[in-house]
Amino acid sequence: MNKRLFLLFAFVLAPGALFAESADDELGARLVDDFLTKVTTFEADFDQSLQDAGGEILERTSGTLEIERPTRFRWSYIEPYEQWLVADGLNIWSYDLDLEQVTVKPQADALANTPALLLGGSEHALEQFDFAGTTVEEFTTWVRLEPKDKESGFDAVVLGFMDGQLRRMVFFDNLGQITFVGFSRIRVNEPIDAERFEFGVPPGVDLVGKPATLGNPES
Repeated sequence: MNKRLFLLFAFVLAPGALFAESADDELGARLVDDFLTKVTTFEADFDQSLQDAGGEILERTSGTLEIERPTRFRWSYIEPYEQWLVADGLNIWSYDLDLEQVTVKPQADALANTPALLLGGSEHALEQFDFAGTTVEEFTTWVRLEPKDKESGFDAVVLGFMDGQLRRMVFFDNLGQITFVGFSRIRVNEPIDAERFEFGVPPGVDLVGKPATLGNPES
């Protein structure tokens, strides 16, 4: 393991209390707050890998991410399979193009206490997380957040900022699996076509779930 990965793992796997009084915590809090309050749109390519508890890479994927705050985002997997995850502000639509199946869930329920809330939520998203420390390693500032809901399905998310911009995300689930996401070709606060956050079920595609409506968000 190279030095950079060793330092990252030493930080993200350590108990949060060890970092509670870090001199870098103020910097980390400001970076996260700026991402949630000053970034209105965010576009990037991403590379993602899933690692099991034993360190074996289970899956590698890539695609694009588009965010329009406060409530809309589109996470599009392109390789090795094509899948869209579209949050329109009311529902989250997951479309598996190979299976020809769409799954829909009310967005508020689907995002609650998950790392995705930091992408598709407002500045109030931080109310569902606790800061667990910040460390500065070479050119990257790593900020660890832990969900207040201990039954949320994951243990922590670590955000990596370079030059004040989000470049890395690391998710730790409660099964010991780790998801690494790296962003490139980042574009911030540039207009995004509103149609990117709209979704209609294609003809002949199965729909699983019932979408919420404006009149009845819990339907």
